[in-house]
Amino acid sequence: MSDRYSRQILFAEIGEEGQAKIAASRVVIIGCGALGAVQAETLARAGVGQLVLVDRDFVEESNLQRQIMFEERDALDRLPKAVAAASRIARVNSDVQVEPLIADVNFENIEEIISGASLVMDGTDNFETRFLINDACVKSKTPWVYGAAVGSYGLTMSIVPGESPCLRCVLEAMPEPGSGPTCDTAGVIMPIVTTIASIQSAEALKLLTGRTDKLHRSLITFNVWDFSFNRLDLSHFDAGDCPVCSQARFDFLKGAGRQVTTTLCGRNAVQIARTGRGSVDFPELADRLKSAGEVAFNDFLLRFRVEGYDITVFRDARSIIRGTTDPAVARGLYARYIGA
Repeated sequence: MSDRYSRQILFAEIGEEGQAKIAASRVVIIGCGALGAVQAETLARAGVGQLVLVDRDFVEESNLQRQIMFEERDALDRLPKAVAAASRIARVNSDVQVEPLIADVNFENIEEIISGASLVMDGTDNFETRFLINDACVKSKTPWVYGAAVGSYGLTMSIVPGESPCLRCVLEAMPEPGSGPTCDTAGVIMPIVTTIASIQSAEALKLLTGRTDKLHRSLITFNVWDFSFNRLDLSHFDAGDCPVCSQARFDFLKGAGRQVTTTLCGRNAVQIARTGRGSVDFPELADRLKSAGEVAFNDFLLRFRVEGYDITVFRDARSIIRGTTDPAVARGLYARYIGA
């Protein structure tokens, strides 16, 4: 084994055998932004044999404050995040086989994306994709590690199908659009990103080396600004009537809760409709959006202008994003500012 990993091999919990398992593994990271960037660099340096990096977005200057894989040149060139991250990994550890995948993960492609994975890492920014990951991983019995960070607050849990609660066991349903903060409305600081992603990466190493007995088996929440920490023990959690774990119902793989995008011909706009959603609270959403751009609303709709785009949100969470005809761009804007 190369000297490169000598200090990691000296760590008794990994050793030569564990390092060999890491080298033989295939990890899929969905989302190469803040959390995904830390995960990718950590696992590449740890010697993961194959990394599949999946992201639909490109590098922007505002990413550089917290997304450690990227540099100013990447933002100037507007490189796809998956491509820029793969290039970085090639410079960090040329032994790692990296497959960049520029894709908008959805119910039609996720099972193919995670096929053959030893582990899936969550670096996403929306619950639609996380619930998709959960369904696909439980169905294929693939472990995955959930994580989220916004402001100075973050949370994470590890899911081992058949051995631990899944995401729907704990969260049950996706949050309503506009009901929670996002990085683009509440901001985010890098310490919480690196904290959550480091915990995720540590769990990944345990899973890849077969040390599942060392998993924290809890939902961990952390606020680095208030320095508050909470650990909800899930080791004896009862899945009850969870539709995924108990009933093997994979609703999100069938498109439940999905975004339906339609390019509006001749209008330089994309409409996004959400299936099975409730009503948007306009005052709450407007209050969160006011720090990011121009916002106004009435009883029927909310209008928001940011980054040269005009976003109209209706009560049923349907939105029209003007300024693009690219559904992936529209979905990204919806996730960043409306949420879920």
